[in-house]
Amino acid sequence: MSLFTFPRVLSLLLLTTLAGCGVVPKKSEISIHDPQPKVQSDPSWPRVATQLIVQRPLASRILDGNRIVVRPQPGELQVYRGANWVQPAPDMLQTAIVRSLADSGKLNGVARRGAGIAGQYELALELHHFDADYSDNGLPMAKLEISAQLIRNDRNQIIAHQVFKSSAVIDGSNATEVAAAFENALGELTREISGWSLRTLQAQP
Repeated sequence: MSLFTFPRVLSLLLLTTLAGCGVVPKKSEISIHDPQPKVQSDPSWPRVATQLIVQRPLASRILDGNRIVVRPQPGELQVYRGANWVQPAPDMLQTAIVRSLADSGKLNGVARRGAGIAGQYELALELHHFDADYSDNGLPMAKLEISAQLIRNDRNQIIAHQVFKSSAVIDGSNATEVAAAFENALGELTREISGWSLRTLQAQP
């Protein structure tokens, strides 16, 4: 007795025919973008003899993903089709700050939270904007905004808080040009947060 019933044979023939005719959609290619901001250590940054833990930034659901977020007009968010970040925006920001502070050599140690390293202070972050903003009549911009808090762990005390913003002009409309603008804005934001963190820690008794 045949293992194939007539309905099953018919289904297989139908799928084969559709595939041959090009009706079954092909898998679309997705470009992956990996901003790598180059942050130069500022010679004026102070040396602080302590260890700092950098938390993963909190973010809304749409920002806490791999999609490149676009703001076509105020109050509306969309995403680029066929283009993704290599990792969610909060992870990119956390990595950039840890790398910037580690490369500066201005701390006894810096690590991301969960690495199994204790620190007297923690940098808590919340991401508010990480989007390509086309809502203004002017040039499209890559806009970033994040609030930062420095916490002293042994006292469970917030010792400083500040909101940071950075932006960069998007020189074009394709995803590669958008990613380049985000790389510039991310580098500026990382530099500002790193310097502020070190100056704030130096001022602690």
